[in-house]
Amino acid sequence: MAINSVGANTATSTASSPAVNPKGILGKDDFLKLLLLELKYQDPTSPMDSEKILSQTSQLAGLEASENTNKALAALASSLGASMQFNGIAAIGKIADTGSNAVALTKGQNVDFQLYFPDNVTTGKINIMDVDGKVLRTIKVGATDAGVAKYTWDGKADNGSLLSEGTYYVDSSYSKVDGSTGTTRIGRYPIESIKFDAGKTLAKLGSSYVDFSSIKEITGN
Repeated sequence: MAINSVGANTATSTASSPAVNPKGILGKDDFLKLLLLELKYQDPTSPMDSEKILSQTSQLAGLEASENTNKALAALASSLGASMQFNGIAAIGKIADTGSNAVALTKGQNVDFQLYFPDNVTTGKINIMDVDGKVLRTIKVGATDAGVAKYTWDGKADNGSLLSEGTYYVDSSYSKVDGSTGTTRIGRYPIESIKFDAGKTLAKLGSSYVDFSSIKEITGN
């Protein structure tokens, strides 16, 4: 009975002992300890080759340099992320350009889009174009206050025929109150606000939020 009891306690103690380095990951300190042990227990009559020692020492130095580089890159990434957030806040009120005035037409659906007019509009027109710049549909614009205006395109050409689904492009020309003319297009909007979500900086352009990194240009007006 005594023997069985001792055996059971021993087994329990062994099973409950925390594992040392369970993932088997070795760092630079572990490699240095192994090298020192290797030197300590080497055969005095046949000492370790000096070139081998230099090679292992070089590997240790390389490992430490790699770890330091990774730490520096992590710190740089964190700094850049904070900088991006600061730049986003500073851009509120400025004009952002995404670099694209494209819209996607899906069969059987209307296309909702927005245009930003920096000035009050008396009259104007919206052009729906194909990839070659050919105007397929013209939509009239009446008196419109400066700001972001919403429009809907039914997917039809000027002759009333339904266009095939795909990518089309939108711009507008208009007359201002003072009689001068101006142009605008999809993709140019004032940055109304900035939102931070899951490490990303998002800018509100019109009624949508876009990744700040997707903005191609920011201007004062």
